[in-house]
Amino acid sequence: MSQTQSAAQRATQSTDVTIENLSLSFGTTEVLKGIDLTIGRGEFFTFLGPSGSGKSTLLRAIAGFGPRPSGRILIGGEEVTRLPPWKRNLGMVFQSYALWPHMTVRRNVAFGLEERKQPKEEIRRRVEAALELVGLLDLAERRPSQLSGGQQQRVALARTIVVEPRVLLLDEPLSNLDANLRVQMRREILDLQRKLSLTTIFVTHDQEEANTTSDRIAVLNDGVLQQVGSPVELYDRPANLFVAGFLGTANVLEGRVEAQDGRPLFRTADGIEVPLTEGPDGPCSIVFRPQNLVIVAEGGEPAGGAGAVKLSGVVRHREFLGSIIRYAVEVAGNVILVDDSHQRGQVTLDAGEPADLFFNPDEVVALAG
Repeated sequence: MSQTQSAAQRATQSTDVTIENLSLSFGTTEVLKGIDLTIGRGEFFTFLGPSGSGKSTLLRAIAGFGPRPSGRILIGGEEVTRLPPWKRNLGMVFQSYALWPHMTVRRNVAFGLEERKQPKEEIRRRVEAALELVGLLDLAERRPSQLSGGQQQRVALARTIVVEPRVLLLDEPLSNLDANLRVQMRREILDLQRKLSLTTIFVTHDQEEANTTSDRIAVLNDGVLQQVGSPVELYDRPANLFVAGFLGTANVLEGRVEAQDGRPLFRTADGIEVPLTEGPDGPCSIVFRPQNLVIVAEGGEPAGGAGAVKLSGVVRHREFLGSIIRYAVEVAGNVILVDDSHQRGQVTLDAGEPADLFFNPDEVVALAG
């Protein structure tokens, strides 16, 4: 059995995490408000939200750092809410990596095992297995200052997994890396997590990072859990306008839904009408994505198939984004964004030109309120 296989087998002692009615305050400021969550064993789960949403505070509460919250935190069915961090058997990677600058890579990774008074031969074996797993065994005698940012990130991961945590906690670990390295490292972290089947909780404000790594995402805002689901579920079926706007670009129109010929019809105060397949009665908003629309010059060939909704307006501006051209089209006083796939030599519309937009009502999500 190889060292990598041995490390992977030992690290599969991951488990589920349950959070029940968790609230936490700093003084009189309530930071987390009644959080209920269940994270499955071996799941890559992400806390996503803007700055100040409470996502890092929630991660630290799971780890045992900061003020003690109300409610309960269970790891593998065991309540740990009142346990200190060192008794929870969790591994945490911080933004700064927190490596000892005077120690070699090997000593940094061994540190946690030495603190646990493990036998020397066991430490050597486990450290080499962890370094092999992250591809740094050949750099074991270097110091952190001799490593790239991505290599330092791998050292922090190896130091965490070598102690065989039940859960891996990642607090925005990619924020100090440049854009290209961030993409590379998020793939490496996901590959490592899959190899180890290790329950992982990842904190980020970056929607792309969350979408490309997560089995499921919990969206937080102002300390409140907004929605939990897979990346596709959250994108296609947002529970509210905050989720719709935070996960990608969204067009939002406000109006109300009324029944017409037995079917719901959405109508804005400006006279835009959209037949819906389903929708709440009364005031609501509809949400649809820029890529769900087709744009053509006014009077051009209809697009979108049978039953497509047609809106007419005027192009206000366009942006070239490489793979797409994004148009902003004013329709009855509303600005609607349209993403048109870019092809070499295609004819584009200029600002001031009239245009027709087509979209399928099935792509529309209606949200009450």
